[in-house]
Amino acid sequence: MIEFHDVTVTHAGSEEPTLRNIDLHVPEGELALVIGPTGVGKSTLLGAINGLVPHFTGGTLSGIVRVDGRDTRTHRPRDLADVVGIVIQDPAASFVGENVEEELAYSMEQLGLPPATMRKRVEETLDLLGIARVRNHSLHDLSGGEQQRVAIGAALTAHPRVLVLDEPTSALDPGAAEDVLASITRLVHDLGVTVVMAEHRLERVAQYADSIVEIRSDGSVRHGPPQGVLAGSTVAPPVAELGRLAGWSPLPLSVRNARRHAETLRTQLSASPPGRAAPCLAHPGVALEAERIRVCYGPTVAVRDCSLTLQTGQVVALMGRNGSGKSSLLWALQGSGPRQAGRVTIESLDPASLAPDKARQLVGLVPQTARDLLYLDSVGDECGQSDRDASRQAGTTRQLLDRLAPDVAETTHPRDLSEGQILALALAVQLAAKPKVLLLDEPTRGLDYGAKRSLVEIVSALSHEGASIVLSTHDVEFAALAANRVIVMATGDIITDGPAHEVLVSSPTFAPQIARILAPLPYLTVDDVQAQLQIQPSLR
Repeated sequence: MIEFHDVTVTHAGSEEPTLRNIDLHVPEGELALVIGPTGVGKSTLLGAINGLVPHFTGGTLSGIVRVDGRDTRTHRPRDLADVVGIVIQDPAASFVGENVEEELAYSMEQLGLPPATMRKRVEETLDLLGIARVRNHSLHDLSGGEQQRVAIGAALTAHPRVLVLDEPTSALDPGAAEDVLASITRLVHDLGVTVVMAEHRLERVAQYADSIVEIRSDGSVRHGPPQGVLAGSTVAPPVAELGRLAGWSPLPLSVRNARRHAETLRTQLSASPPGRAAPCLAHPGVALEAERIRVCYGPTVAVRDCSLTLQTGQVVALMGRNGSGKSSLLWALQGSGPRQAGRVTIESLDPASLAPDKARQLVGLVPQTARDLLYLDSVGDECGQSDRDASRQAGTTRQLLDRLAPDVAETTHPRDLSEGQILALALAVQLAAKPKVLLLDEPTRGLDYGAKRSLVEIVSALSHEGASIVLSTHDVEFAALAANRVIVMATGDIITDGPAHEVLVSSPTFAPQIARILAPLPYLTVDDVQAQLQIQPSLR
């Protein structure tokens, strides 16, 4: 169905190719998972499938790409629209309709389908993706996760034979991600749709893949069975990392299969139960107090009289399903978002009463749409301006960026970066200011496992310096690594608030893979297991 023959892609202004001498064949009815570090070229490979690369992006493509027998050299994206559906990393950037139903119908209108067919497919897609309740909502009023499901639905309504997905679960809560992935696998298994999916959250999708395409840092690829590729890959989900640590063969990719291997390991670990002691805060005291915060959008109550206190140096994961009120709470705490009632206090000041430059010294926020913080013409300009605005030594922002996404050229325009690189740059800009309280909304979207670990290290260093950090996230693996406290929201209320190891282990929804594999033992991460075993050679 999809064929790459000796394909090399070089972007305009780049001396080295992003993809190099690729030979690849993805047969009909297969789910191929594309993996690799942030910025390595995953989106470029996906874009080459429907001709966006190079017809839209520019640059050069040598070699041959064929989709269902059509050569992308002679078939532009519009000539492949009836065969290939594509969902980009930023779903809102692809919207053309005013509300959900209009967006779902748009691609069918362009294909000239009869109204009765369009109506039937819209209803089927609303049910398939669980978005019927927002059918008449404005696209701009949806949560990030709801927008992502609408974007996937808009691609599905045309009934493409090939579906290309760029991080389809990045903005979804665990339950919604499972629903979407179940829908995608039904398309593959029942209808024979060929799916090519790039995703950083491999713990969610690796078990569903028929094959994995790993893009390496030199632009070459390795394509093969998931177990074989992940056994030596630089990026791997926790279940695979635990399997490599314990020497399990074949390498398990699902929690169910890992539990079948883990009986001996659980027995050994149960002999010396772990303990994640409560963190010893280097700077005791209160960093932020919020009392009875209420946020409403018309008749809809997004945050309902929520109160919370952040200790100095505390790292809090704010979790909950899509639309539970997490982002609204963050914006209310930061001061520039709506707040109909309540009070926020940081060092005896309410950020909402301060000028933006003064408020930024108290509290910084990186929103889900991180590109909104970037406005200059190059990465170097953004880093330099950030250093000056924060009164930091020249090169500070650049060093932070290199820890999150290395090898981003100074001259690159921010709009030419991948979503992960955009997020890394926006994070670096905010981190350079060293605010007392830092609020991050979905900070791992687009980041690979290595970049996430770098972010954990940066967050940990900031907390030891006295900053308090709130991480609104659906990424349970990141929360397990980074947070020492977890707050869970639902329908605008705080329903759970406690130590991370207690909340995450006990939750059937938010438990990370290691907690599920080793239950009832209270382990959260591979690092926890490795430390407890003291890296015993017998388990390698």
